[in-house]
Amino acid sequence: MIRTIATGLIWAALLSSIHAAPTSGKRNVLLICIDDLRPELGCYGKNYMQTPNIDRLAAQGRRFSRHYVQAPSCGPSRYSLLTGLYDSPSSSNNALFDRGKNKEQASPSLPAWFKKQGYKTVSVGKVSHHPGGWGGQDWDEKDQLEMPGSWSEQFMPCGPWKHPRGAMHGLANGEIRGGKKGTMAVFQSHDGPDEAYPDGLITEKGLNELKRLSAEDQPFFLAIGLIRPHLPFGAPARYLPPYKDAKLPPTPHPSKPPGKTTWAKSGEFKRYDQFGRDAWTDPDFALELRKHYAACVSYVDAMVGRILLQLEESGKADDTIVVLWGDHGWHLGEHAVWGKHTLFEESLHSPLIIRVPGINKPGEACESIVETVDLYPTLCELTKLETPSNLSGQSLVADLEGKPTRTDSALSYWNGHNTLRTERYRIIVHKNDYIELYDHQSAEAESKNIASEQPSVVAQLKKELEAKRP
Repeated sequence: MIRTIATGLIWAALLSSIHAAPTSGKRNVLLICIDDLRPELGCYGKNYMQTPNIDRLAAQGRRFSRHYVQAPSCGPSRYSLLTGLYDSPSSSNNALFDRGKNKEQASPSLPAWFKKQGYKTVSVGKVSHHPGGWGGQDWDEKDQLEMPGSWSEQFMPCGPWKHPRGAMHGLANGEIRGGKKGTMAVFQSHDGPDEAYPDGLITEKGLNELKRLSAEDQPFFLAIGLIRPHLPFGAPARYLPPYKDAKLPPTPHPSKPPGKTTWAKSGEFKRYDQFGRDAWTDPDFALELRKHYAACVSYVDAMVGRILLQLEESGKADDTIVVLWGDHGWHLGEHAVWGKHTLFEESLHSPLIIRVPGINKPGEACESIVETVDLYPTLCELTKLETPSNLSGQSLVADLEGKPTRTDSALSYWNGHNTLRTERYRIIVHKNDYIELYDHQSAEAESKNIASEQPSVVAQLKKELEAKRP
């Protein structure tokens, strides 16, 4: 806790006014990807959450309050981030590997495009689906690239976890999830340093790369991918005390929705040891799970603080665009789901914060509905690079300047189904054309399917979805 507080104080003291233009050459890009991060942060109005570093970043940049990912799973969501394209509704965690096998790719990946324009592109941790960006049984086969031609260098420090697959689902000091169901604890609070968990090592490597790249003349595109708060909910013990006596709000819509929906069975969650308890019937255990998730968020917030402090100390903050992006949301009991694989709001709504040197009215939120595919054209425009012509998204530069121009709808998909989120509604079109329609102006929101009551709304939204769907 002392280290976290000290980091925040030092960083705050170092911050100065944001200049309108880079001091030299092209602007750098620092992309921070965070796994399974809900928009449950202080800067998103959740005052029971301890996230001072992400909150401070939001106060200096633009928080997008209604950002939606393309898919409620790591691989296809990161595909959209790193290609700027929608994928098939059946897109899987292998989406980037499958793309890499296709020699006739529609356009270069986001890092490949920056690399072609003279940037040094470096990834550390979980940026694509596999931490490090390699394939093989343990995700460490260096000749099997998830994104060929994209990164100048790519790193995944594994320490006692031995390989990226072990670190992805690791607990303290090298514990690796085995093949047998229920052998690893679903949460843990270990009395040890940040480096007792994989994100501590990822952060240390990210800091070293940031120091190295900042000392070079070549502009850089550095992506750092942090794993927590992904399952299992393990974090150093000092991040849990703020939540011991915290009053968390009740879980909205905790029951399974009636009828046919894209409800998920929480299969990934059930792989872990629940200590003989049941989150669906034991409210005290459900609350304990939520608090351990929150501790993981505070842990990763501290890692973000260390990264941004290093950027300030490097002297490159005024030349660097910072993007903090969550790859999707996560259900903590909403709709009786403990997981992410649905097309409900909790799975698809995630944080997005962009800090640009010289941004107008820093700290103001953007209320436009935006999508992950919008980031690729946004970064091209911010760095004055030509934008590939076939990208699916729209630049958010006007939104960053307080002059939103984009269409307010977001397309997402999973398991063969499509959904469109608009200002008021969410429509979900199943692969057999069954329809779910939810009204977000109603207190029932996504707990009551009103498709049969609103045929004209269904017809209009289906038309909009089909027009958006490539």
